[in-house]
Amino acid sequence: MMIFSLLILGAPYSSQSVKTALRFANASIETGNSIYRIFFYHEAVNSGNELLTPPQDEIHIPNEWQAMARDNSIDLVVCIASALKRGVLDSTEADRYEKPASNLAPNFNLSGLGQLIDASVKSDRLITFGP
Repeated sequence: MMIFSLLILGAPYSSQSVKTALRFANASIETGNSIYRIFFYHEAVNSGNELLTPPQDEIHIPNEWQAMARDNSIDLVVCIASALKRGVLDSTEADRYEKPASNLAPNFNLSGLGQLIDASVKSDRLITFGP
């Protein structure tokens, strides 16, 4: 059994990397491997935006990640610096920057690059899915 962590860089609906990472994570779990952490960086932070509303005939990426995290106890981490720059905030950051609302989806957490380093140390493999 392997322990994987994923680093995702691409935007959820304009890069294939997010869907590919989702398929990889599901296949890994189905084959008995585990996912320690998924780190969303750069444009991928929008995968944690609760306000994304894709057309009904497209996969709802935030919901898919949330279900996977909930069902398999996977840590979904959104890079805080990338998220703030792109307007993805949890309630703490919304209050800190005096914004009217937060939009980070449930099961996603804002944190720093230290979580990515931790993932690389505690996993057998860190796999990057880029734009």
